[in-house]
Amino acid sequence: MTTIDINQYSTNVILGNGDFPSSQIPKDVLNSASRLVVCDGAANSFIGTGQDFEVIIGDCDSIDRTIMEKESHRIIIVNDQETNDQTKAVNYFNSHGIKNISIIGATGQREDHSLGNISLLIEYLKQGTTARIYTDHGVFVPLFKNSVLKTTPHAKISIFNFGCKTLNATGLKYPIRPFDSLWQGTLNETTENEVIFEADNYYMLYIAY
Repeated sequence: MTTIDINQYSTNVILGNGDFPSSQIPKDVLNSASRLVVCDGAANSFIGTGQDFEVIIGDCDSIDRTIMEKESHRIIIVNDQETNDQTKAVNYFNSHGIKNISIIGATGQREDHSLGNISLLIEYLKQGTTARIYTDHGVFVPLFKNSVLKTTPHAKISIFNFGCKTLNATGLKYPIRPFDSLWQGTLNETTENEVIFEADNYYMLYIAY
């Protein structure tokens, strides 16, 4: 059974080219990074903050030319158009044996990019990589089969089904089931310090801070 505590996050961090973190938790994730990979155009707002990073990665179609020249020794250009920059960064970590990742800056700017980045968490999990997306308002956590969420009563939570035929939980205000539409599991609330999920396939939680 997987245990989820949103206050315990990986220090292997990807910074995407969405909204730069402005609330405390994603800022903490960024500041605690032991290894930081910056996606393409995110370098434009990140370079100059003074924080170190490992590499900039992507097709580099949106990065400022002066940064391209200054940081050329730490830029990895991947021209594969079948993967987005977030996935290129995940693949970079995977190539170094890293399978537990925190992602910030994955949402905002464009809703289509946000939706794509969030849905990719399930694809990464299917490939053996656990990645979470920390936004300014909450965290997306992909899961497979049974899990337990360490929380507090009255926490706001949504549940999204990605193939479960069994999906139950204890410790929630409203009962859940194997939803067949994404909206159906939204706007739930915890009632206990633990929420225990029983599932037979993939699903995703969104937990508001």
